Parts: sequence; structure tokens; C-alpha cells
Amino acid sequence: MPAVPPAPSSPPEAGGPLTRRTSWAEAAAAADAAQPASAVPPPTRPPAAAPTAVQDTLTSDPGAAAGEGAPPPSAAPAEAPAFRRVRPTVADSIAESPMPDFISSPGLFVKEQKPRPVGGLRGAIYSVTGGAWNLGPSARQRQEDELARRISRQLQGSYNTAVLSLKGGIGKTSTTVGVGLTLAEFRGDAPCAIDANPDSGDLVERALGEGIYQQSSPRTITDLLKNIDSIDSLTALARYMHHAGRLHLIAGEQDPEVSDSLTAAEYLRIRKLISSYYSVALTDCGTGVTHNAMSGILQSADNLVIAAGYAVSGAKRARSTLHWLASHGYEELARNAVVVITDKDEVSSRVDKDAIEEHLAGICRELIAVPHDRGVADGDLVTLDVLKPETRRAYKEIAAAIVDGYR
Repeated sequence: MPAVPPAPSSPPEAGGPLTRRTSWAEAAAAADAAQPASAVPPPTRPPAAAPTAVQDTLTSDPGAAAGEGAPPPSAAPAEAPAFRRVRPTVADSIAESPMPDFISSPGLFVKEQKPRPVGGLRGAIYSVTGGAWNLGPSARQRQEDELARRISRQLQGSYNTAVLSLKGGIGKTSTTVGVGLTLAEFRGDAPCAIDANPDSGDLVERALGEGIYQQSSPRTITDLLKNIDSIDSLTALARYMHHAGRLHLIAGEQDPEVSDSLTAAEYLRIRKLISSYYSVALTDCGTGVTHNAMSGILQSADNLVIAAGYAVSGAKRARSTLHWLASHGYEELARNAVVVITDKDEVSSRVDKDAIEEHLAGICRELIAVPHDRGVADGDLVTLDVLKPETRRAYKEIAAAIVDGYR
């Protein structure tokens, strides 16, 4: 190709700077001028929208820019070339990313940890290996953990369970104490037990022991009623309460002349006061369902525990109690009742326990048997520490069934 001499530069405008073209730009311009017009492929977009590199360089000369028809400085900037890709922003990348939300699904980012086994061979292996070998809890432990979860369930409001029977001496009060202590052990809030037995009830003595109760200031439910209008705080109420660990108790009246004087209206006043400070209350109703306070107790009860024994008479009385409730406007309470059969006197092998349980199971929500235990049968202090494991488990099952009934 013959050498093309460079074209003379245009004279600079007055006062304007002299712009010199680079050699590669001059050669490119000369090559474009020598190439036939037909050999130049048509642009894919209008030239104004897609300037070439040579044009970008030439426009640096004010004179050349004016000669080639460049838009004035005030004109709108040219449209971005089609081949130029806009780089996505960080916000766009995060929005389009399939990364899970660690706030709503925290388990996706944390490995599941097996619960620690307690006791038995699994617990021994865990302890010896320093936790390196974790076989997880046994089926027995999983059942115990599930009972604890049911008992400790958080409640919205205050609930009351009445414990009653038609016959005395079959484990009604011991069940109230054992279940109350179990609720206190597993729940975050302290439960309350009320002795509403009109026949000189011994609820507090069974929870504290006869000696300790006599040495304390034995305030009773009668004292509470006399001053109920002045009680406006838990601190004021505590003066009329007794404490067996975290179980709070209201003692029954011991004077025979006034023990049967508690009315339904008076009980409802006490129940209203208790509901302001306790989410779970147990009421030991005494024997029978027709004494003065009973209508108030049943009216405010959320569910019932019917005490029975392994005897023909005990089973019949429990069934009679449920029948009386259903026929006197308390059908829902009877249907959702928990029947507790306590083997208090260790009946002989002549008694068909399975037949008694079958006789009662179909007329209540749940039936739970409490095995014979000297810690319950002797009628003295009831403490969880001295009870058999089977007895403690039975009380856990009763407590769980009670809380399950709170809807």
C-alpha cells in the first residue's frame, strides 16, 4: 500500500489549544479513506449510537469534531452500545441468590445435636468417652422427657382441677399432694393446692408433716376468708399460705364446728383471688359431691380427678360419681375426667385389677394406676424422694394428663 502523507492540520482557532493526532489514528483514518465504501459493512446500529474507536479519538480535536457533525455539548449523551453489559449490583445478586434465610430457618445452619443420655448403659458410655460416643436417650428416657414437656407446658390464664371421690381413704389427698409436688418440680410457676374438705382435711399435714404444721402458725381457709378484702398482692396472700417446697397450700379448717361452713360463694371468692397469682390450682374436695362448697368447686373446675381403689366398692363409687356428674349438668367434666386407682392397701391376688380398670376405662378420658407404696399407704408425710420410681412416674402421668386437659 502506498504511503499516504499526513493531511495538514487545520489551523487552531483563536485562543484554542492545538491538538495533535497520534500516528495510529492517522494511519487508521488513511486506511478508512482508501477502502471502497461498498466494502464497509453496514452498522448494526446508527453511527450516533455506536461510535468507533477512531471516532472517539478524532473527536478529541475540536476542529475535526465540528467538521464531522458531532453533537453540540448540550445534546443528550449517546445511548449505551448494545454489546456493553451492565454489571449486576450486590443487592441484585443477593436478591436472586437461592441462599436460605438463616433467620426463618436457623436449623439449616446448625447440626442437630442428640440429647444427652441419662443413666443406664448409654449414660455410662457417654460419661466414659467424655461425650465422644453419644447413643442418644433410651426409649424410657424419651418417654420421661415427653412427660416433663407436657407438664411444663406454658399456660395462658389460670386453671383449676378438683380432686374428689365418694369414699374416703382411697388416696384422694395423697394424690393431690403427690401431683402437686410433681407440678411444682417441673413447672416454672408454682402451683397452689386448696383444702376444701369439710371434714377436717389434712392436706397440709400430708405435705409438711404433722409436727411441722403444728409448730407453724396454722392459718386456715377461714382466716383467709376473714381478711380476703385486704389482700391485694402475692406478698399479702403468702401470710395465709403454707409451703412444701414450691407447692403453695391453703389449709382446711380443723374446727369441726366451722369446717362444714364453707359455702359455694365463699369458695368462688377464694378461687378468684388465687387465679390472679397462680396458673395451676388443685382443690382437695373431700368425700362426696353434695356438701355446701361443691357447686362452687364444680362450677369453677376445668377438669376433674376421680380417686378410686382396687376394690369392687371403690370401682362402683367412682362410676357412680361420674354418673352423678353427667346427670347434674357436668357431662363435659365427667367425659374429660382422669380416674386414678391407687393400690393403697395392697389388695390380694383375688382382686381382678384388670377387670376393675376395664370397668372404669371406657367412661373417662384417661385411667392411671398408682402402685402400692409405703410412702403413700401409711397416711403420713408424702415426699417424692421416698416414693418408688413407679409411683413417681404415675404422678407424672397424672400431672401431664391434668395439664393436657387445660384448653
